[in-house]
Formats: sequence, structure tokens, C-alpha cells
Amino acid sequence: MRVLLWSIIAIGLMLVRPAVAGPFDNWAAMVIAGDYRAHSGAPSEVFDNARRDLAKTFEQMGFAPNHIQQYSTRPDADPVTKPLHADPATIEANFKKLTQQAGAGCLVYLTSHGAPLGVAMGDALVPIRTIGDLVDEACPARPTIVIVSACYSGMFIPVMLAANRMIITAARGDRTSFGCSEDLKYTFFDQCILETLPKVTTFPPLYDMAKECVAAREMAEHVSPPSEPQVYVGATIGQQLPMLNFAVKDQ
Repeated sequence: MRVLLWSIIAIGLMLVRPAVAGPFDNWAAMVIAGDYRAHSGAPSEVFDNARRDLAKTFEQMGFAPNHIQQYSTRPDADPVTKPLHADPATIEANFKKLTQQAGAGCLVYLTSHGAPLGVAMGDALVPIRTIGDLVDEACPARPTIVIVSACYSGMFIPVMLAANRMIITAARGDRTSFGCSEDLKYTFFDQCILETLPKVTTFPPLYDMAKECVAAREMAEHVSPPSEPQVYVGATIGQQLPMLNFAVKDQ
């Protein structure tokens, strides 16, 4: 009887034991869809489709739902996920508040049209330096992963590089990326990121495999010149990345 009693107590303690914290429990994440139009100017859902599905995937990776912010240039069109409006002032105010609550690290994913010196947010072209200043202020010394899905997005690397950052871009600084037409669900790069995340457990192979995926898609679609996604890994975060393990799990 005594053995049975201690067994019941042990099981009870196991049931109330708090879950082991994951590496992204206290990270702040934001996903920005910067436009609602295709390259032709026609309405397109490619950026908002990626926004919704990336936010869901980040949650499955272990990011706390209340630590993931979504931004859209047409927030009223999505009453389910209720994104915030994608403009620099709104993003700055809300993301800074979030990083005060979640202080371990930052993940920033931006998908939109791009130009050599900026990215589209609605009718405005937001300079890369504006995005860089926001990340500098909100995530000054913590590990930070920045992923930019846009034409010419390689230009983000020289502007935003820092020892605590990993930066992945959809294209070289002098190249376009592909797939923002109105008949597609995602851009080529966003689709490759979404397809690759369940296959990897850390961020470095995410870049390698997504780059291969993009190259294969571009060859299949006969588009050129190739976008050639880029990566930068700072010295500090380079030592931390192997410990930031994740697994995409359905919830």
C-alpha cells in the first residue's frame, strides 16, 4: 500500500511539473506583409498569405502566440488573425512594446515588393535604414534573425549587419526575386521558406535548403537572372544558433 501511495504522489508531481521552456518562449516575433498588389498592380494575396502561414509556423516552432505580431496593409480584410496596420509608426510603437515584454531575442520577417534602397509598405517606399533603426532600438543586443523577402533585399545586409544578427534575404542586392503575381499563393522565396521550416531544426540549414529550393523553382519556371538569396551571420549569433533548436509541430 505504501509503495502504491508513493507511486501516486510521484505521478502527481510529474503532472504538475512545469514544461521545459523552449528556446523561443521569450522571443518577440513580427511578420510584415508590406503590400496587397502583384507586380502588375492587380490585387494579390501572396504577401498576406505568407504572413498568416508564417505566423502559424512560428507558433508551431515554439514562439508564444502573444509574442507574435502580424502587420498588413489591409488589416480590415483579415478579421480572423486581426493584423495591425503595416506602417512604420504603428510597427515601431507596437514592436517596441512587445520587445519589452519578450526580451530574449527577436525574429523579423518582412515580405513585400522591394527597391534598391527600400521596401514597399502600401503606397510608401520605406528606406532600409528606417527598418534598421527600428531593429537597432527594439533589439539592440539580443540575438536577432531578420528575413527579408523582396527584390533587391540583399541591400539589407550592409545596412543592418551586426554581431548579434543573422540576416537572410530573398535576393542579391542587385537582383529581383520572383513570384509576386496575382495567380500565385506565395512568392517563390516565401514558399520555399514555408516548405523548408518543417525539414530543419536550426536556422543555418534553413537558408541553405531554401536557397536550393528557390534555384530549382526559378529553373523550372525559366526565369532569370537568378535571384541568388543571401545570408549574413554575425560572430555572436553564430555561436548561439546551434543551440536554438526547433521542430515545427502541428497544434
